[in-house]
Amino acid sequence: LIHGSIEADQGTVQLPADWRIAQGEQQIRTPEREAIEFVIDGDHHLRSRQKKRAQVDLDDGQAIALLETALNDAGAWSARSRAEQLLTGLGFNVSQWQLPVQQFAGGWQMRLALARALMMPSDLLLLDEPTNHLDLDAMLWLERWLTHYEGTVLIISHDTEFLDAVATHIIHFEGQKLHRYRGNYTQFQRQHSERQRLQEANIAKQEQRAAHLQRFINRFRAQASKARQAQSRIKA
Repeated sequence: LIHGSIEADQGTVQLPADWRIAQGEQQIRTPEREAIEFVIDGDHHLRSRQKKRAQVDLDDGQAIALLETALNDAGAWSARSRAEQLLTGLGFNVSQWQLPVQQFAGGWQMRLALARALMMPSDLLLLDEPTNHLDLDAMLWLERWLTHYEGTVLIISHDTEFLDAVATHIIHFEGQKLHRYRGNYTQFQRQHSERQRLQEANIAKQEQRAAHLQRFINRFRAQASKARQAQSRIKA
């Protein structure tokens, strides 16, 4: 819904209109691409500028100048270096950078999809189980990368150690509501346990109060002198 892949059956999703959203692909559509080019493809804005530059009339000096400026602003000259850093961090060696995506096993293809998502300059990054196919070194690298990411990251993960390292807020589904907790997963567990303890104590207190009112009602509802008090307690 957030990425716009499907539409809501009911309700609405509201996002800032100018937000750039990046998401790790679950299915690779260009397996014949070289690994490093596949990763750079994740920067859609850059690729769009490069395509326009390739199509511009060589005699149109003004258009060339404008597009060269746009390419510079899009980080064209550092793109390959950024892609190499992502590939290295996720465990690919130099000899693999030129290989087609289809030559990699499924888990390594998912690493390439992750690198591609990280390549895109974004305001919101959606990651679904990003550590599933990572070894320890790659996971530690990803943790460091995410702590320096300047946008918002929405992560779904069962890896509690990873969440402890990177999460600053936890959203918990409970009682058909969303509850937002500040802190990592361990801090969420403590806060949630304390919330449950307070709720249980409040319930016990309410039950004691209800029992006290019920005893008064049972004892005095038939007495005319106490009827008004009994009715107020029935209402309570």
